[in-house]
Amino acid sequence: DYLRSGAIARFSPVMAALKQFAAAGGYVIGICNGFQILTEAGLLPGALQWNRDLNFICEPVALTVENAGTAFSNQYQVGEHLTLPIAHGEGNYYADPETLAALETNDQVVFRYANNPNGSMHDIAGVTNETGNVLGMMPHPERAVEALLGGTDGLGVFQSLINQTEGADVRGAR
Repeated sequence: DYLRSGAIARFSPVMAALKQFAAAGGYVIGICNGFQILTEAGLLPGALQWNRDLNFICEPVALTVENAGTAFSNQYQVGEHLTLPIAHGEGNYYADPETLAALETNDQVVFRYANNPNGSMHDIAGVTNETGNVLGMMPHPERAVEALLGGTDGLGVFQSLINQTEGADVRGAR
């Protein structure tokens, strides 16, 4: 996007359906630019801004699991260390002090950077909405699901969703 990452995408016609799906309890995950879009669309609190050093960062990073009780993290343990790749120029999570306090109080921070690569407030790498059915994260779990290709630490995000939805009608909100 020419304004901010996700700023134009939030006006895409599909966003009305996505908001309706999330409001009905459907699970939504936004990875990297998807996280940026979810914040711009108001589905997640905060915003993503330019990295602290104003550089694009593409490297594996260490994360800590902060909340293992979500639909996206139930296959991990609190305190577990993960290594996932990042690839972004605007991954610096920002929120006002009240929002940050609410995120911490409500256990909405799911993943935190062990060594903050981009300046994200409170080292935040991934958060959920208040009801826990929408997750946004800057690291790429989908790029860490096969040992042959560099690691499997991201697999737990998708196994968690499968575990959460097993036996449920996951075809969408109607």
